[in-house]
Amino acid sequence: MKFNKFSYLMKEGIRGIFLHGFMSFAAVCVTVACLLIVGLFSSLVYNLNIMVDDLNKTNEVIAYVDENLDDAEAKSIGSNINHIENVQESTFIHRKEALEQFVATYDNPEYFSGLSPDTLEHRYSIILMDNRKLTETVDALRAIPGISDVEAANELAEGFTTVQDVLEIVSVLVIAILLVVSLLIISNTVKLAMYDRRDEIAIMKMVGATNGFIRLPFIVEGFTLGMLGAGIAFGIEWALYDGLVGRIEQMEMAKNFLKFVPFTELLGPMVATFVGAGLFVGVVGSWTSIRKFLNV
Repeated sequence: MKFNKFSYLMKEGIRGIFLHGFMSFAAVCVTVACLLIVGLFSSLVYNLNIMVDDLNKTNEVIAYVDENLDDAEAKSIGSNINHIENVQESTFIHRKEALEQFVATYDNPEYFSGLSPDTLEHRYSIILMDNRKLTETVDALRAIPGISDVEAANELAEGFTTVQDVLEIVSVLVIAILLVVSLLIISNTVKLAMYDRRDEIAIMKMVGATNGFIRLPFIVEGFTLGMLGAGIAFGIEWALYDGLVGRIEQMEMAKNFLKFVPFTELLGPMVATFVGAGLFVGVVGSWTSIRKFLNV
């Protein structure tokens, strides 16, 4: 395609935006609103997943060592534990340290003054990578020679897993619905432009214009609307995110258990999401809208 022809088609696409100013404005506003919700919801889900992962790390699995093993033999079991695929970290706890922790928990040493460390077992405190594999990991731990028993909070792990699964499902549904809404709005905007120019399109087809030549200005129009909405939404998203996180950090009660990552950590995925969404709703909305007008 020659440069002059391409330049003409680009100008026609931009002209279409101003030709239907109100509908173009409405399409951009709806796209901004939808992408804002998508962005805020996505960032919230991302942060909640991180918080749930941090809570997962507090859900320790305790593996008790056979009481007949001496200190060296008990410590040697650690290498077998760390070789299990789902084990992120394991910490050996000597029976003396276990007794100290037990006494500290109840904060009354006098009650346990006659208790000997030998009555307790050496143990390992284990953090898992994925609590979804808790059952398989517990079975693998019990199969290690020298491990007498394994204690795991199955219900707590299942609760964390359920929360993550629900967040993923809800986020996918919300994002899909909002993208479809944006797609329909831009599609209708382009349809209105094509309806006003249906006679012109018919004449162009009759004189031999290709479908690509006719389609490109409308693709440019939809692309511009989609990317304009994405750019505005991204700027507002950044400002809102920093503002909300700043307010949360000023709240003494909330900041202790609500820890949000800085927006710069989300920058790459957010840019990709907004650009991809704007490109999708703009180009796909225009492409699908013009098909029936080309059947002359």
